[in-house]
Amino acid sequence: MSRITTRDGTEIFYKDWGSGPPVVFSHGWPLSSDVWDEQMLFFAERGYRCIAHDRRGHGRSGQPWHGNDLDTYADDLATLLDTLELTNAILVGHSTGCGEIARYIAWYGSRRVAKVVLIAASPPLLLRRPVGPKRPPSDAFDGLRGAVLDDRSRFFKDLSLRVYGRSQPNADTSTQGLRYAFWLQGMQAGLKGVLDSIETLADSYLTDDLKKLDVPTLILHGSADQLVPFGASALTAQIVSRSTLKVYPGAQHGLYATHRHQVNGDLLAFFSA
Repeated sequence: MSRITTRDGTEIFYKDWGSGPPVVFSHGWPLSSDVWDEQMLFFAERGYRCIAHDRRGHGRSGQPWHGNDLDTYADDLATLLDTLELTNAILVGHSTGCGEIARYIAWYGSRRVAKVVLIAASPPLLLRRPVGPKRPPSDAFDGLRGAVLDDRSRFFKDLSLRVYGRSQPNADTSTQGLRYAFWLQGMQAGLKGVLDSIETLADSYLTDDLKKLDVPTLILHGSADQLVPFGASALTAQIVSRSTLKVYPGAQHGLYATHRHQVNGDLLAFFSA
């Protein structure tokens, strides 16, 4: 299996399929690179080199006690791109992965990046709280942390229905396979990394990072997203100067899977434009 070693010695697992212009995928919480398999196959068969990594603390990557935060996620992404010597890469993120991409470009610039895609993005601010060291704790995220600690397996099973469409007709049956996969990937993640990621989601304020996105950026979001309301991406589109926002009516948070044919088509058009 392909792995890189970060500056603090953590091993990061990644997939590298196909050849051609590079496309790098960043997954959401609490998943792994496996969520991108359909996209990677689709684009590798069409002449792209597709790369996706398991974020530290998730999937098959190392599970360090420290470094499960957005700053270090961005450092790890930089190590991946530098190690593989990628240039003119297209970065595609989903949910938390969008924050990872935004922080990476804010810190390292876009010298290796040609375009960006943000799907169901959590930036710029997932939770509306005062900015600063004296911000009050978040009851919502404290509750999320408590639910994970109480029964992680049940929590991921229940969460998967919200990700793939509680409001959709026959959602319990039509998305059953996706829900199993979500549960499995969530259970593969280390508990420390899962819990720390909740904290970094609560504390990340990415407006200044998004202002530094200086490459063409496609933003995709479902109008019925129950985890990250559509307004988050609408605000992101206002902040990113070279962005295009496309709304998927009725789509949920996991639209990369439930609407993958449409997503793949939109990405292919954006990549080749």
